[in-house]
Amino acid sequence: MKPTIVTSATTTKTVKAALVSGLLLSLVPGAVLGAPIEKKGTTPYVTHFIFRPLHSIDIPGLGTATALEAVGTTENMKGEAMLDKMSAQCTALSVDSGDKKYIDGACVLADKDGDKIFSTFDTRDKDKSQPDMNCGTHIITGGTGKYQGITGSEPFSCIAMPALAGPGGYTAMDIPHNTTWEIK
Repeated sequence: MKPTIVTSATTTKTVKAALVSGLLLSLVPGAVLGAPIEKKGTTPYVTHFIFRPLHSIDIPGLGTATALEAVGTTENMKGEAMLDKMSAQCTALSVDSGDKKYIDGACVLADKDGDKIFSTFDTRDKDKSQPDMNCGTHIITGGTGKYQGITGSEPFSCIAMPALAGPGGYTAMDIPHNTTWEIK
């Protein structure tokens, strides 16, 4: 016995509408899902970080080196989509030895689509043309997906937050950036 398929005019119209919508989404995703990102620009944003110490070498009287993980989220200060609501994860080395005090590391930002931006940073590299961004500079070295081919510079400042409650030596910091970027 063959099954009988019963369709109504409403069901047929609904299926056709769904198929047409799917076809439009596949042909013009930028028009339906939002405008494509600009190819270059300047974007101020803040990353709200939690720092977790992973391992330390401490030589009393000589110095300390601490491996850190930082995780957080970004917030575009102009309300734009670029560099907004991204997750951030960094690995860093904090060195405190005599008059040498610095943090070097690398970060990855990921957006809701899973596209990523990769950067390195150095707190000894300060952009003197932006005195408010006096904590160091990120150098954007590349990206994936919509950020493929991105490069740029991100002078940043450091705003310490109150110590976090509980054990583990966790700290918090807001890191405002003034990013100039280009996608080639």
